[in-house]
Amino acid sequence: MAASILPIGSQTSPAPSRAAGGLVTGSVRVLLRLEGFAVFGVALAAYAFAGFSWPAFALLFLVPDLSMLAYLGGRRTGALGYNLAHTYAFALVPTLAGLAGGVPAAVAGGLIWIAHIGFDRMLGYGLKYPTGGDTHLGRR
Repeated sequence: MAASILPIGSQTSPAPSRAAGGLVTGSVRVLLRLEGFAVFGVALAAYAFAGFSWPAFALLFLVPDLSMLAYLGGRRTGALGYNLAHTYAFALVPTLAGLAGGVPAAVAGGLIWIAHIGFDRMLGYGLKYPTGGDTHLGRR
């Protein structure tokens, strides 16, 4: 009797595969990593097309990882700091502002930042949970 009040198809459709705590696994994780690869590639292509400096790219590529210093304030503060520095929305701000205002250095910096985030996601480094080691792309 109770089965009749379940949503249509719930008796035959298996639940999606996911790890404990809602961490992404399986083909969804692969797709998210491919998405990171695509973002990394597009950011590199845009950077090259614009003719920006490759030594500057190499020098600035790991700058967003300085956000890990926030972990000196504990797991919660560290995760927050890391996540703010590894969110596409924040990296788009200088990129779009630079495009709108004609400031090539802002565009270059934004593209480097976006490339960094895409590279991290491609390698499986996701946004951090304050639990330590858990990311939205799985356990690290």
